[in-house]
Amino acid sequence: MTSTDIPPTSIHEPSAPVVLYPDSESLPGSPTRQNSLNASKVTLVIADLLMVSIALVAGTWINEWLNPGDPTSVRDYMALVLLSVPVWPMVFTQQLLYRARYLSRRIDETTRVIRSVAIGVLLTGGLSILLKVTIGRWWVLIISALLLVLLVSERLLARSLFDRARRNGTLLRPVVIAGRNAEGQFVRDMIEADPALGYVFHGFVEDLVEREPGESPLALLGNPGKVVDKLNEMQVNSVIVAATAIDVGSSNRLIRSLTEHGIHVELSSTLADIAAHRLTVRPVGRVPMMYVEPIRRTGWRPRAKRLFDIVAASVLLILAAPLFIVAALAVKLTSPGGAIFSQSRVGRDGELFSMHKLRTMVADAEARLESVEHLSTTTGPLFKIEDDPRITSVGKWLRKLSIDELPQLFNVLKGEMSLVGPRPALPREVEAWDKELHNRLRVQPGITGMWQVMGRSEGDHDSKYAQLDLYYVDNWSLVTDLVIVARTIPVVLGRKGQY
Repeated sequence: MTSTDIPPTSIHEPSAPVVLYPDSESLPGSPTRQNSLNASKVTLVIADLLMVSIALVAGTWINEWLNPGDPTSVRDYMALVLLSVPVWPMVFTQQLLYRARYLSRRIDETTRVIRSVAIGVLLTGGLSILLKVTIGRWWVLIISALLLVLLVSERLLARSLFDRARRNGTLLRPVVIAGRNAEGQFVRDMIEADPALGYVFHGFVEDLVEREPGESPLALLGNPGKVVDKLNEMQVNSVIVAATAIDVGSSNRLIRSLTEHGIHVELSSTLADIAAHRLTVRPVGRVPMMYVEPIRRTGWRPRAKRLFDIVAASVLLILAAPLFIVAALAVKLTSPGGAIFSQSRVGRDGELFSMHKLRTMVADAEARLESVEHLSTTTGPLFKIEDDPRITSVGKWLRKLSIDELPQLFNVLKGEMSLVGPRPALPREVEAWDKELHNRLRVQPGITGMWQVMGRSEGDHDSKYAQLDLYYVDNWSLVTDLVIVARTIPVVLGRKGQY
């Protein structure tokens, strides 16, 4: 049932001051879902223990092989391993590795795994002192390395399995949004667009009872008892409060009542495109205040990015040289024209540069542009044709494997582009941009970027690439670049859509 299916009488009925608008049919009750979550958590604990056991046992044997002079015997190490295994689940629990809300990002989970390994190894060392077992330096280094590799790999696999399960409609937390204003609907759209976030939307809580003149339009949302009763009736134990939809007094009463009844409460904000790592929550009087770190495009960060670009581009050019030569010959021999195609693009601060690619279209593709513009699948300045008739047979394969972009590594070495950044735009595209989108030009364009790995050939191209590129410009970090480069590999191998 959608909000439009609710009879008008239920909206204006004075006896029901708080109205819950269901947007989907009720899912299985919370006990069933809780059982599934508990089973998943137990499975994760077992998997963690298995990885720890393998790392400790295998590390001991590897140490014996690599370091035969270690005075401590394998038997003593195994005794230490056996006694230390129960310590690890406590360490993982202390590091919140079984609390989903602390692991929303891969980097957060990986960081907690690294801390857990460090703490676990230190505790194992303390246990060795009590047992009077001398542990060698090589043993510590070997098991630490194995623990990191196995646990991080296992967690990445578990994350992918959880994501797949959520996309298939399982392991989802039913959630209600308090406040049906623009912010509340934005949160609803975000949740429904990405099941991997772990939520399934059940409805809005909003007061639509007729009010006296001058009365706050959402004053009756301050009646938390009605909300709690309705949530219990629907077996929903999570609420997202749209902060801008409720006045301060009402929100405090509502949140206090919900949390006292064991209901999970999250507070949204209007900071839709500010990365979480730029936010710091600190108290200002009795109000938790969010401090937003300023954008930093000077200092050591851009120099580190430039060094990374030079080193990575040089290595990639050397490794890809044979492939580049073969591809260039294939282009040259199968269609008239040169192997390299150069095109004017807009770089940082609006400066024009010649971007190089292996030619994937017929030699007179630019002259034929007007004849195919009507085939574009986008409505804004971003031009895209699903099956462009100007693409050659070889060009199709070069695009599918992104081999055509190899010459852009020379643009990177020249400092005109970066490995990671917003898509390099054509001058005619820039002319059609609105004022906000010109912020893309504050950084160098890149060979790959957020749009390529997250939004390629999905949904509304114009709004998607603009949103992701602006997010990158405002929240760039070297870690972000490394993550995007890593995610580019499966995107290319998976032959996801081209641009």
